[in-house]
Amino acid sequence: MATILTKPPTTKLLTATDLLRLAGEGVRGELIRGVLHETMIMGQRHGKIVMKLGFLLNSFIIPRKLGTLTGADAGVWLERDPDTVRGPDIAYFSAATMPPAAIPDGYAEVVPDLVVEVVSPNDTRREVAAKARMWLRYDVRLVWVVLPQTRSVDVYRPGHAVETLTDQDTLDGLDVLPGFTCPVSAVFDM
Repeated sequence: MATILTKPPTTKLLTATDLLRLAGEGVRGELIRGVLHETMIMGQRHGKIVMKLGFLLNSFIIPRKLGTLTGADAGVWLERDPDTVRGPDIAYFSAATMPPAAIPDGYAEVVPDLVVEVVSPNDTRREVAAKARMWLRYDVRLVWVVLPQTRSVDVYRPGHAVETLTDQDTLDGLDVLPGFTCPVSAVFDM
């Protein structure tokens, strides 16, 4: 029997504009080098943690007019041709990074100062660690990976070892959000 070699099917790479159009059609996902990676709804605990931490951060950011906080659906445009658009669970853009008058209708074209990723029930710690390192490669200054199963937060910073904070520790905004602190337990207490 002969093997017939065929050319692999050509996949049309999508653009950030295509992703915005698809979002309007109800398709939810990220674009990685032009390829759509659909995302799922992650459940109540995941959503509650995102909202709780977003509330804690915004309660600090808004009165001080420090910048903008966005959620996963806002998107960050990281690469062009082929396009990469990722959506962290929470992103903080300082006013210096993205002045309030410069907030786009589409995806942010600058990287956030702080990214928060909440581990979903179907994520592995290794996958989320890889995503945190990806954010650092794009010059994000601080990444918090929230681990609901262990009630802990892994803190990633350029040039530093990963630090794991537990329920008894305090989350700190360091030089990205100077003065922001909250008990790690506050992120998880429902």
